[in-house]
Amino acid sequence: MAVTDEAIEKIKGMIVSGALRPGDRLPKESELAAELGLSRNSLREAVRALSLIRILDVRQGDGTYVTSLDPQLLLEAMSFVVDFHRDDTVLEFLAVRRILEPAATAMAAGRITAGELDALEAQLAALGPAPSVEDLVACDLEFHRAIVSASGNSVLCSLLEGLSGPTTRARIWRGLTQKDAVARTLTEHRAIIGALRERDAEAARAWATVHIASVEQWLRTSL
Repeated sequence: MAVTDEAIEKIKGMIVSGALRPGDRLPKESELAAELGLSRNSLREAVRALSLIRILDVRQGDGTYVTSLDPQLLLEAMSFVVDFHRDDTVLEFLAVRRILEPAATAMAAGRITAGELDALEAQLAALGPAPSVEDLVACDLEFHRAIVSASGNSVLCSLLEGLSGPTTRARIWRGLTQKDAVARTLTEHRAIIGALRERDAEAARAWATVHIASVEQWLRTSL
């Protein structure tokens, strides 16, 4: 194992074991290096690496702290990596979204409020019957973000947010090239809202699956 990797594993071990908790300040560099049996240089490299993936927060002049370890914060790194996807992998991202998002939509059926559903309907109404592709996709992102948030599962929210980059580009491409994409998207959104109003988790799941699968199917025939 490389020295830096060993240092990362040792700091990770302290966090996982509870020796360091969210918000805790790490001991001084010299003290921590001696405690872990590491050189100060390898410890410094490990801290730098862990700060990049939001495990540690280096505060200039104040020290290094364990972050909140909130799922949304930790999964930011995934979002960054996802942005480097190749075009030929976008179907794989859509497949993952098709697995996760219907489950989140079903969970939201029992939790989303009438006020939140009213806001979603007002958002759709504001688009009008023939919105631009850009406006539709922006609305689509907010629509699904609000529903997934209503699921109450922060990990699921963060995972799906991290997948939004490549799938957004696919949705824009579809909107520009498929004749009935706008009308179909609006119809499917209204069907999802209807199922959520009825508190019908399985209907909400089914409509969310249809909605995502339609983008996936179109992309398969376009590649």
